[in-house]
Amino acid sequence: QVQLVESGGGLVQAGDSLRLSCAASGRTLNTYDLAWFRQAPGKEREFVAAINYKGGTTYFLVSVKGRFTISRDDAKNTVSLQMNNLKPEDTAVYYCAAGRTTYYYSSRNYDYWGQGTQVTVSS
Repeated sequence: QVQLVESGGGLVQAGDSLRLSCAASGRTLNTYDLAWFRQAPGKEREFVAAINYKGGTTYFLVSVKGRFTISRDDAKNTVSLQMNNLKPEDTAVYYCAAGRTTYYYSSRNYDYWGQGTQVTVSS
């Protein structure tokens, strides 16, 4: 079992930055692909970013590419999401996830989930 706990959410203004972190316990993350998803009120959960278990390849939702960066630190058993130039449409609850997959974009391919952290971006 892997337990994931997100932190770093908050209320910011458009154009600001936030860094989300996700800490794991129970198992080391170094054999897992890691991802961030988000869910806005009334919408389905959507893929935001992923990094493969080797840490060499990253994947992004088109609308966040160039603004968000995903990174992992297997020594600290964490995954982070650096979010720059935030926009009101980025407002959502952000979840980190861990799994072993070759298709990173589907939430069905992740076995472990955190409880989420709220990000609110005001205009």
